[in-house]
Formats: sequence, C-alpha cells, structure tokens
Amino acid sequence: MRDAYHEELDSIGEGLVEMARLVGSAIGRATTAILDADLKLAESVIAADAKVDDLQRDLEARAIALLARQQPVATDLRIVVTSLRMSADLERSGDLAQHVAKLARLRFPESAVPRDLHATILEMGQLAQRLMAKAGEVIITKDVDLALQLEHDDDAMDLLHRALFQHLMDDRWRHGIETAVDVTLLGRYYERFADHAVSVAKRVVYLVTGEHADELTQPVGQQGTLEAS
Repeated sequence: MRDAYHEELDSIGEGLVEMARLVGSAIGRATTAILDADLKLAESVIAADAKVDDLQRDLEARAIALLARQQPVATDLRIVVTSLRMSADLERSGDLAQHVAKLARLRFPESAVPRDLHATILEMGQLAQRLMAKAGEVIITKDVDLALQLEHDDDAMDLLHRALFQHLMDDRWRHGIETAVDVTLLGRYYERFADHAVSVAKRVVYLVTGEHADELTQPVGQQGTLEAS
C-alpha cells in the first residue's frame, strides 16, 4: 500500500514535468507564430493548451484524493501541497503562451511585432523557453542551487522588458497606438511567463528545505536534495 502511495506521489511529479515541457514548447512555438505571422502554428498552440488544462485538472484531482485518503504529513504533505501550487503556475504559463498565439491570430496576415523589435521578442521567447526548461529540470532533480539560479536568470528577462518599454516611449516610435498596445501586452506575457517559471523553482526550494527561497539562512550548497519521508 505504501509503495502504491509513493508511486502516486512520483506520478504527480511526472505530471508536473510534462506540464513544464508542454508550456515551454508552447511559448517557443507561439513566439515563432507571432514573428512569422504563422496562423497554422498559432492555431496549434491555442488548441494544445487544452492538454495542459487537462493535465492540471487531473493532477489536482489526484493530489486532493491523496490528501483525503492518506492524510500525508511532513515532507509528503509538502510534496502534495506544493505540487498543487506548481500545477497552477504551469497552467497559467500555458495560458500566457496561448495569449501570444491569439495575438498572432488576431493580427494575421500581418505580424504584430514591428521588424525592428523582432530580435528583442525572439530573445524574450527563447529566454522564456530556457527558464521553463530549467524549471522542469528543477522539478526532476530537486536541486536547490539550480532552483535559486532561476531568479538570477530572470533578471535578463526584466532587462529585456525594460528595453522594450523604453523603445515604446521613444519619440521615434512610428508604428502607431495599436502596435504599441500589442507590444506592451507581449512584453507583459513574456515577463509573467518567466515569473511563473521562477515561482515553480521557488516552490521546489520550499518542498526540499521547508523554507521559502527568500528566507534561507543556510548556504545554498548545504541544502541538499529531497528525501521522501
């Protein structure tokens, strides 16, 4: 019975990793769709979000069932509760990728992004994908050092977001209000996507250590990895 219980805990973790993989792929494909005005690709991203939603609902149902049946304590309780929160972060990340794709669909056959901003949006999309890939790795490895790195990695996204905003405020902006709104929304989508990846990593820190990432007093290298109770 206990083996089945821990297998179920492991399967919840596997579900989170799959969600991270799907939303990371989604933000990459959505970025291509909006830069290339690729309607078919945008539609595929929009449709694929249903799978992320289904995974989130399934994971939530299984986690709640475990809480009811097993009444876990200590580390096991942290695993279940933290998994619920991570699944919400990942589901919201999928929604943000879908928002990018919907904007691509809205502006088709034109690109929502002016040519002079393509490089910036491409970099934001690639960075978002890398951050989520690292978050997925953190879920697998329970590596606290790697988890804490994500917050520093996210600084690059904040810099890109500020640069994008400065471009919009430049007196030389000639692309009109509608495009300015589109670009503002895009910048926010990528920034929030990155924030959710960081949030997932921080939740893993709590899962492993029992402390919130911002409150750790022990040197990072001494934190270790998770041992299930």
